[in-house]
Amino acid sequence: MTALPRGATPGPSADDQDDAASAAGPAAPEGAEPGGPAAVPAPEEAEVPAGDGTDEVAATPEGTGDGGPSEAAAELAAQRELRARIEQRKAEKGGPVEAGAKLSGKAADLLAAVRAVESGKASGTAFFDSPAPAPRRSAPEPVAPARPAVAPEPVPPARSAAPETVAAVRAVLSEGGAPESLAVRVAGVLGDTAADVLREDPWQLLSVPGVRPEQADGFARALLGPECGPGDERRTVALIGWLLQRAALQGHTALDAAAVRAALAERSVPEPEEAVRHAISEGAVLVFHDGLDEHVPGDEDLEPERADDAEPVPVLIGLDRYALAEESLADGLARLARTGPDARWQDAAPQTELTRAVAEHGLVAHTGGDAARAEAVALAGAAHGLGLRAVVATYTENGRRQLGTDVDAVTIAGLLTGTGGPGRDEDGALALDLLVVLDAPQLDVETAAMLAEALPDGCRLVLSGDPGVLWSTGAGRVFADVLAARVCPQVASRTPDPGPIAELVSGIGIGELNQVEAPGKEVVIVPVRDAGEAVHRTVQLVADSVPRAIGVPAEQTQVITVGHGGSAGTRALNAALKQRLNPGPGRFGGFDPGDRIAYAPSPGRTVPGTVLSADAEGLHLDCEGERVVVPKDRVEAALRHGWALTAHQAVAMRWPAAVVVLPGDAAEALDRAWVYTAFGRGERHLSVVHGVDQALPHAVAQKLPQPRTTRLRALLEGLLTDAED
Repeated sequence: MTALPRGATPGPSADDQDDAASAAGPAAPEGAEPGGPAAVPAPEEAEVPAGDGTDEVAATPEGTGDGGPSEAAAELAAQRELRARIEQRKAEKGGPVEAGAKLSGKAADLLAAVRAVESGKASGTAFFDSPAPAPRRSAPEPVAPARPAVAPEPVPPARSAAPETVAAVRAVLSEGGAPESLAVRVAGVLGDTAADVLREDPWQLLSVPGVRPEQADGFARALLGPECGPGDERRTVALIGWLLQRAALQGHTALDAAAVRAALAERSVPEPEEAVRHAISEGAVLVFHDGLDEHVPGDEDLEPERADDAEPVPVLIGLDRYALAEESLADGLARLARTGPDARWQDAAPQTELTRAVAEHGLVAHTGGDAARAEAVALAGAAHGLGLRAVVATYTENGRRQLGTDVDAVTIAGLLTGTGGPGRDEDGALALDLLVVLDAPQLDVETAAMLAEALPDGCRLVLSGDPGVLWSTGAGRVFADVLAARVCPQVASRTPDPGPIAELVSGIGIGELNQVEAPGKEVVIVPVRDAGEAVHRTVQLVADSVPRAIGVPAEQTQVITVGHGGSAGTRALNAALKQRLNPGPGRFGGFDPGDRIAYAPSPGRTVPGTVLSADAEGLHLDCEGERVVVPKDRVEAALRHGWALTAHQAVAMRWPAAVVVLPGDAAEALDRAWVYTAFGRGERHLSVVHGVDQALPHAVAQKLPQPRTTRLRALLEGLLTDAED
């Protein structure tokens, strides 16, 4: 084991995407398409830009040890409440969104379908305008724009399908040759009439997570026979929804209409343009043209895709779930950004650039590394000194604990669900004058929308985080969009992170893989020839070398790799680490007491923990100090071993030591943000099991994260530009 030499470079592994198993439904035989002799191919989804990976573990709400609802269950309930508010908002909207007034050609054809809806010539709803907001009580002193009151509403319990519904669905699945094990999931997604829905539209099976188009095609062919064809409108609508939902898992809140048409063509849809028009007219998707500048010079018939004197402005298509959440978030952030100065902050001590920005503006972005978190925490302390109500919120419990016991912080999930923080006022808003959100890059649009809706008028919101880390596992790139829109003050920390690891990571952030001096073996490189050797050396580091040479025990060392699959992915590494560190038969659903686990309490969140015991009630876990019980029938879906995680799972968390594993097959999956995130997870020590040769410096210098298609930046710019005009 040698310290990182001058010029030497550590490197990573396969794609960090969710490896959740697909449903094993009937696939179309090779060479035949649905309803005919030729098959629908299952090409690589190159038409959807690859985004950040998501957690492998399915999200399931579980209970706590005392029998009460857990934070996970409460968080999912809050998400259902947001969905209900979005649906209510959608139902209340009464007019078309002003967009695409100068479109022509294909873009105009797309919008024509929507206008047919508005005129009553077709069914469905595509565009909506918000009603005038009702005034809401403001916090004392600052003058702020009015906003609608959002009182807490009773949240219905999670849907549990009736036994007769499941039985009916099971019969239809069996008739269509699909696995009967899908029955409970299908009934949960499609509701009490699931069996009838599947008979009328077999492609509704695609709405169940894990089912792929070729499997739904086979199921439809078995049920419909000769009626089944690749251009069936039911099939095309389901395919478009599947493409958009899949894109959301990769971080996009919308897709370019051209990309959707290309994807449909690759799946043998004979008339992709007509398929998109039909989906819009049916209200299955929404269409947007947020980027159109009303003052673009040129002919009124200018077609954006072909303009020589203007930037191309794509027509975007999205699901209403993400579109309306993004609009709600933009409205909330714009409301806060318009908030004027607050005289109470004039006496804040000490006076810093951050406190001065907060005194003048309701929305502030704060950027910096780990050391910069102290500045944001100090801001909350200054607010307390003024007698203001302030809270610091972190994305993970691990991040909250990193702040120390003297900082009264909460997790974002706890703040939203009421298990932490100040609670709500009589209007349903959080009783706050200042909210400081650390780990802001991890906010997806739906979580951020819930936060923005929950803040009272006059409240200050500070979004603080490191813009170099991986983006959220959920849809959107909220922090990056806020920074890009430049609609609020941006305060960059001048406090550098100390130590050799921080020096290495800082260079990576600007595209340089610098050599660092590591006299205390803070950074170590371990070269390997293949994946088998990578696994062997990783186990050796965690179990022996790091505890002996660095003094960090195995339970405080986290292994990080690029993907779940492969010969050196999380599965292979966890199997090897369990055999060495906690051998056992796995008699409790594959787990034994003492096993480290990764638990997914809600979509996009990974909570590390340890198995305590198991009984008839389920598997008992210690998750960051919280006792959690996972029922036996949910263990397989909700848990994975956690000695090794992906970088996406590990983001917003840190450990005393980190071992980053970069086997040779990881080279294509690497980019700067991944390396920056993974290498920054160790506080005292970083070991790099390096098998990618020069792919690592290449990724750091030249490979930026895959872009995400979102609307938030354009929405914010439009709202606040209109306000200035």
